Amino acid sequence: MPEPHLRAADSDRAKVAEALGEHMAAGRLTVAEFDERLSKAYEAKTFGDLAELTTDLPALKPVVARQAHPVNACGNQAWGHPARRGGGGLAYAWLAWLRTALIVLTIWAATSLASWQFHYFWPVWVIGPWGAVLLAQTLTGGGHHSRRHQRI
Repeated sequence: MPEPHLRAADSDRAKVAEALGEHMAAGRLTVAEFDERLSKAYEAKTFGDLAELTTDLPALKPVVARQAHPVNACGNQAWGHPARRGGGGLAYAWLAWLRTALIVLTIWAATSLASWQFHYFWPVWVIGPWGAVLLAQTLTGGGHHSRRHQRI
């Protein structure tokens, strides 16, 4: 993380919230601990405030990336992510949105059930704008940027 005295952005708070969710799913945090840390994460003003929430937790293992430039049948390197090559980019984007929506809705539901009252429905700020952009891209045909490859 950057210097602890610098102010954190909403995206920084969301990353810490996601990491806390993964630690709860792994059994490192109870629902009560998660709820407390999640509240503090969204109230955090600086990177130092966010860092305090994960100092006693191990680093998460990075996701192993696939080969960046796979070779196609002609022996040429194919460009970009497989979703962008085959036109399924929006499908992958919707799948990522759905997974994120399920995670944040589960977190919201768990914290609401833990306190026996409905909390402010904050997931709308995570899934709403993202879903609106994806819907606009889907309806307008955006997201399909195919490349033409020349054969030798």
